Amino acid sequence: MLKQSKLILLLLLVSIMAVAGCGQSNNNSVGTDGNAAQPSASASTPESPESKTVEITFYYPVNVGGPLTKVIDGMANTFMEKHPGIKVNPVYTGNYGDNTVKIQAGVQAKHPPDVAVMMSTELYSMLDMNAIIPLDDFIAKDADIQMTDFYPAFLEDTQTEGKTYSIPFQRSTIVMYYNKEMFKAAGMDPEKPPATWDELVTYAKQLNRDGHVGLEIPGNDDSYWMFQMLSRQNAADPKQNIMSADGKKAMFNTPENVEALQFWLDLSHKHKAMPEGVIDWATVPTDFIQGKTAMMMHTSGNLTNVKNNAKFEFGVAFPPAQKQFGSPTGGGNLYIFKDTPPEKQAAAWEFVKYMTAPEQSALFSSSSGYVGVRKSAYDTEAMKKYTADFPQALVARDQLEYAFKELSTHNHGKVSTAITNQIQAALAGQIDAAGALKKAQEEADQALAPFNK
Repeated sequence: MLKQSKLILLLLLVSIMAVAGCGQSNNNSVGTDGNAAQPSASASTPESPESKTVEITFYYPVNVGGPLTKVIDGMANTFMEKHPGIKVNPVYTGNYGDNTVKIQAGVQAKHPPDVAVMMSTELYSMLDMNAIIPLDDFIAKDADIQMTDFYPAFLEDTQTEGKTYSIPFQRSTIVMYYNKEMFKAAGMDPEKPPATWDELVTYAKQLNRDGHVGLEIPGNDDSYWMFQMLSRQNAADPKQNIMSADGKKAMFNTPENVEALQFWLDLSHKHKAMPEGVIDWATVPTDFIQGKTAMMMHTSGNLTNVKNNAKFEFGVAFPPAQKQFGSPTGGGNLYIFKDTPPEKQAAAWEFVKYMTAPEQSALFSSSSGYVGVRKSAYDTEAMKKYTADFPQALVARDQLEYAFKELSTHNHGKVSTAITNQIQAALAGQIDAAGALKKAQEEADQALAPFNK
């Protein structure tokens, strides 16, 4: 009995010491700020593989024809094979408009994606929402990325006030596609596309025959982009744009811009070389591929779609010039978002670097028709072979000499809607060119007033 009592006392003593030890351990884990410190890893308590993996969400849109979701998802999978500590969850978000709405909703709900492809035009809107981080610290500390290797025309809309907020990825210009077989049937040289506005009118009228039209230019959601192209081509100052460099002013209502919009209207109303009304963005490449139009103005991002689906020989050229050549750049950049942990931002940066590396830029360009955003992409063996076999792919890159920043302002949604709606009204015959741009200017001025106090 005595032995049993001693044994019980001994067990009680051991239990008390264990509890005291646990209490002492908890006290030691409290920092001077009162917050519990994170336990450090040791040889006796190895971290599990799951705890080392950083998971990031990646939003991306597709605004052209073709299976680009498979291409982008494949690039993400290859990245994860090379970076086993990072798990990327790609989320296809629809077209650019759908993508913007979803990202803005996530930002407002304090649950943004970690990284996303987003229209380059959304820079100021994202800054107004305090949604994105500058990338300059990442760039400065990382020898793997050389910003001078990116084409300057694509860098214009990544920067403001001396800081870089995005990296070019899914970029394009407007190019002219033309059906060489229709040129031959009309007695025209298929190797000499129209190079001036006057030639465009002449060619389009001559090609408006045999059940197809001469030309189509989309006029719905992206009408301001096409208008911006015509505006620059008609500008006396070859550097003139339709907004200020700081995104605080719109410059829609000028005599030269009225002339540019009138030219667009005249193609259908006066010259009868193009269908009247607003032509849908997605309809135009479909009509071209199906032989319903001899020429079209559209994004270079549709190049692979046309290449894979057109059953005829086609050419690609700069859109014709008036006073000079010119096309706004288009497409999306890669942004990294605030309200995410530093380790996720660091992982997102590794993903951005990978997606824009020369080899990946070459792969994405050859799979889509978007321009390779880095000069060195065209030095890769894959791109050399692609462009040798398909020289049309070099037209958009060569046009970067005449390319410039797409419309981008504060309160971009309202400003772009103002000009888009009025262009559509003019195309539909509801208002003349001068009246449309006057009204668009008034609405844009009102939208930008808070940024000009």
